[in-house]
Amino acid sequence: MSFKLRRTISWQLAGLLLALAALAQLPDDRRSPTRSSGRSSGGGRRGGVPSRDSFPTWEVNAGFKRDVFTFARIEFDSDGPFGWHDRWDNDYPDGDWNFSMRLQQLTSLEVDPNGLVLRLTDPRLFDCPFVYFAGVQYMTLDAQEQSAFHRYLLNGGFFMMDDLWGLASRDNVLAIMREVLPHARPVELTLEHEIFHLVYDLKELPQVTDYLTWSRGEKFEYAHEGATGDSAPHFLAYFDDAQRMVGIICHNNDIGDGWEREGHHIDYFEQYALRYSYPFGINVIAYAMTH
Repeated sequence: MSFKLRRTISWQLAGLLLALAALAQLPDDRRSPTRSSGRSSGGGRRGGVPSRDSFPTWEVNAGFKRDVFTFARIEFDSDGPFGWHDRWDNDYPDGDWNFSMRLQQLTSLEVDPNGLVLRLTDPRLFDCPFVYFAGVQYMTLDAQEQSAFHRYLLNGGFFMMDDLWGLASRDNVLAIMREVLPHARPVELTLEHEIFHLVYDLKELPQVTDYLTWSRGEKFEYAHEGATGDSAPHFLAYFDDAQRMVGIICHNNDIGDGWEREGHHIDYFEQYALRYSYPFGINVIAYAMTH
């Protein structure tokens, strides 16, 4: 089984300064997006669903209708005490739409502007070379989801898990991954790894905090349970038997908030979205699609 989009891609190494110009052109209502009211996993979120019309969109080149890259987010169940921060749809849909827009703008990919949300048991999973998880602190996967995830990764898929802080959340995710990939163990990546330099040359390991934490003058999300002690960013990679990387866990990080909140404050945009979130996200997609 192979993915429709698995191929070597020629990347345009466009400067991220283009993103600053694009941000300045966004309408005022885009700078204060509201949030989803929540779906099936419990919890609850603030505000209403943001209007798609207030986000940039575009027409996909007709010649690439069957080869368009679609940013796919995984919906999962969770049972955490932290409200919408513990849900699959944290930073959704704002982050997905913004990141898809930057992929379209800054790379040679043809990108679906709307993205996709699916469960791991959805057959469409095997049409997606890359999937994204957010708010995984208290994620649970049943036996069918674990089996589907296992098959997906061994057939060429790649995952990114994001927005988990502290040891308790890390240990929960690692326990789940032991069920999904029983014979694999996470490998911590250093700054020297290719994924930090493939398109954009990162000079340090990225660490992104959410907008509300930043607005309080803090650089670490201590509100999460177990978020004490080690406050450094860690990137834990999983490899298959052929030593192909199949996914990365971004620990002590909220990369996606830099995508979601890019229009909230120019200082936050420059400090996190421009410096870390978009460069690292584009590097991960480039790595997933070319390895």
